[in-house]
Amino acid sequence: MGPVPAVAAIRLAVRTALADHQPGDLVLVACSGGADSLALACATAFVAPRLGLRCGGVSVDHGLQDGSPERAAEVVALLRQRGLDPVESVAVTVGRAGGPEAAARTARYEALDHFAERFGARSVLLGHTRDDQAETVLLGLARGSGARSLAGMPTVFGPAGRYRRPLLDQPRATTVEACDAEGVRPWLDPHNADPAYTRSRVRHRLIPELTAVLGPGMPEALARTARMLREDTEALDDWAAREYPSCEHAEGGLDARRLAELPTAVRRRVIRLAALRSGAPAGTLAASHIEAVDALVTGWRGQGPLQLPGSVEVRRTNGRLAFGESTPPARPAPTRPELTGATSP
Repeated sequence: MGPVPAVAAIRLAVRTALADHQPGDLVLVACSGGADSLALACATAFVAPRLGLRCGGVSVDHGLQDGSPERAAEVVALLRQRGLDPVESVAVTVGRAGGPEAAARTARYEALDHFAERFGARSVLLGHTRDDQAETVLLGLARGSGARSLAGMPTVFGPAGRYRRPLLDQPRATTVEACDAEGVRPWLDPHNADPAYTRSRVRHRLIPELTAVLGPGMPEALARTARMLREDTEALDDWAAREYPSCEHAEGGLDARRLAELPTAVRRRVIRLAALRSGAPAGTLAASHIEAVDALVTGWRGQGPLQLPGSVEVRRTNGRLAFGESTPPARPAPTRPELTGATSP
């Protein structure tokens, strides 16, 4: 008798995600202890050895809740019982840049990168599901961030395709069913139900309301939209990368006249690429920033320099867009007090 359908579906998704791996490669599962990552870990523990792969796990302790070290230790013990090796928990310090969710994500990926490089892992598997993808699309729509944001989360990303999301076509309910069938009890993160977090409000209020108004199948439709937009976005990104060398100006930066010849979607991607290469962080570089720089090409009226995230300044000069580090305004020299015979307090 074979596995229940939920377990079989997740195992197949993992097998597909690891199709390009070679025998002996190490695969790591990032596991928080929630249903999604636990189901993924159980499936990988079954699939990886049958493909000749090694399988390990890492649990990132963000330190944002009481008892988080103990929960991380429990996850590590469970993964080891399932045969994963190496397995460790990694404690991180979450900063404040970009808000709590963005700061936690930054800290998490830094820890995962370090762990993967330390053990020479071929890939790191993440447990994001189709429901997570739908939430991401709605958050991007609310920000007005353009097609790149609406394209949602990529299936494969990072250096050499390090990060993989095998479950983007699987609903969250499947991971819950798989955990039940595997005999593991997932941890319910209270942050996921806390209305203080935007994603939590989208999950528990917005998507149910959209489903009630527009009918069932909303997460599937949003995820399908994201997949189609990502295909278009990746094609346009490739086009922009091919055009980039022809847009470089002999004196540095980009040639405004050459940029003006490109279709808008390609031109703005070339501009974005230049901004990224100049040090603007991808996570904070919004569509509104790129549109403002684009106006230096299409609506040039002698505008002054623009400030982009990461202290990157863009100005148009002599027919080119120059990207450089912005200089903070000089502070006025302190006024020297007149000598009146009185002493300053």
